[in-house]
Amino acid sequence: MDDRTQQLIVECKRQEEVCLYTSTTIYEWLKELRFSRIVFVIAPIILGSVATWELIADQVGWKWLAGTSALLAGIIPALYKALDLDVSLTTLADKAHQFNILQDRFRQAAAVTSLGSSEGFKCEFADLMTRMDAARTSSFSPPERFVKRAQAKISKGHYDFRVDQLSPSRQSAAVVSSNLMQITTPKKSPNSL
Repeated sequence: MDDRTQQLIVECKRQEEVCLYTSTTIYEWLKELRFSRIVFVIAPIILGSVATWELIADQVGWKWLAGTSALLAGIIPALYKALDLDVSLTTLADKAHQFNILQDRFRQAAAVTSLGSSEGFKCEFADLMTRMDAARTSSFSPPERFVKRAQAKISKGHYDFRVDQLSPSRQSAAVVSSNLMQITTPKKSPNSL
């Protein structure tokens, strides 16, 4: 294998990892957004019901509850919009899916396509990077807590597959990558600052 192919294998692995972290972050964010949407849709309905419930509205000591419920039923939808929680769940789910697909394609390119012709691998890599650029076109920033959740989940091995631990070809690709990283990473001398 020539140096260029080895460098492309390392870059495929890097992009595979980027896709893993990005999709996992988006999925973690989606979990909370879906829950928030449910709460912000159902809460006004329940509060509106409480506000108009004759048993509470007609009681002298409970009129404050009816009034507060009516007020909250009106404020919650506005609060939902003001906090910009109305993020398109479908768009985010599509983005997470795109990054999942790209993760698999980069992995396959590093493990399989790299074993073919150098030019074929280079073309496959260029195509994948075009698709990666397209996946990155929309601008969204998940809150930092979801990035940290994704990092924790990945580091705990939630996305490790047993077949990857058993596969000799996967191990040899990992050895090639780690050896390449050792070769291309400059060593610091003990005397350098």
